[in-house]
Amino acid sequence: MRTVRPALARVADRRSHPASADVPRRANGGWWSTSHVQGVAADLERGHLYYSFTTLLVKTDFAGAVLGTVEGFTGHLGDVTFDPAGRRLYASLEYKAAAAFYVAVFDVDAIDRPGLLAADSDVVRTVHLAEVAADYAADTDGSGTFDGDRADTADHRYGCSGIDGISLGPAFGSASESRLLTVAYGVYANLERHDNDHQVLLQYRLEEWDGLALPLDEAAPHRSGPAAPDGKYFVRTGNTRFGVQNLEYDSWSGRWFLGVYAGSKPWFPNYTLFAVDATAAPVTGPLIGIPGERGPLLQLADDGLWDPVTGIRGWYEKADVGLESLGDGRFLLSSASAFAGLQTSDLALCRWTGDPAHPFEPLPVRGRRASRSRQADSLAFQL
Repeated sequence: MRTVRPALARVADRRSHPASADVPRRANGGWWSTSHVQGVAADLERGHLYYSFTTLLVKTDFAGAVLGTVEGFTGHLGDVTFDPAGRRLYASLEYKAAAAFYVAVFDVDAIDRPGLLAADSDVVRTVHLAEVAADYAADTDGSGTFDGDRADTADHRYGCSGIDGISLGPAFGSASESRLLTVAYGVYANLERHDNDHQVLLQYRLEEWDGLALPLDEAAPHRSGPAAPDGKYFVRTGNTRFGVQNLEYDSWSGRWFLGVYAGSKPWFPNYTLFAVDATAAPVTGPLIGIPGERGPLLQLADDGLWDPVTGIRGWYEKADVGLESLGDGRFLLSSASAFAGLQTSDLALCRWTGDPAHPFEPLPVRGRRASRSRQADSLAFQL
């Protein structure tokens, strides 16, 4: 098989790839014996969709025909984002037992049939994020013992449970056309802590990643990756369950969108969607709940509902299992469902309204009833 060396440094401005009028108003990712869908991405030029189902990556065309799958992940495959210039798909990937946290880099053109394996270096390579591993494994209670994958502990700096949300976009506080890879922490839900009320976002420049990406070896996780991020930022939203599930930069509005599971702390509004103004410069300030620590703070955009007690803004909008900006005010919004032990994702093409109560408006299907994927009818590719 051919050897693939991903051109990781080439990241496009999505505004140079306008959304096609042929994007379906409804689409389906097929039915799979996995966990729920975690993220979606679109290749507008080729008419392809990508679905992450936590242990499986699925590639379809816009009509729902399965073009390829990458299987066999024993870790957690999370959110995904597509780079049309480099023709690479980036995904968060975590192995908590080994305290190993990666960005998986897929050569999408090599995903040409069902049944490809995660260990195939022609298809996927991985870059380790040492910053995430250090925060996840931090013995923050000073007991001398790291408590592992548990929420009911004072360990894990900032409550870090790993990574999930991922997207390409400008440096925070910049309108530059250059694109950085932004990765969002998972954060444990723990009502007894006050140092886990921020979302934590890391930004990375990709110029050096070509030489850092290695094949995935789940039996011996590698640690090849950048020593530190190019920026680490904090957004106070209140605690959520497992942090930012879906992260998406929207060039049309100049917003970063953060889709989360609702939190449980009753003194916060516990919105499920937040937005950050991409051009607002980070301001160094104290991290509330972490005495004596300061960091670069991002302010929530002046959009959505407003909670007068905390000053936090956001929406009660479900955007935690797939959110894809098309760059023209339209989005693909994923919903998950299950039947007979199988999982699927249904996509709806939506228009952004910005309305505090209903920020996404599904566009009606024209002419005929939306068809589900061919696989949804036959279940022919069950794992």
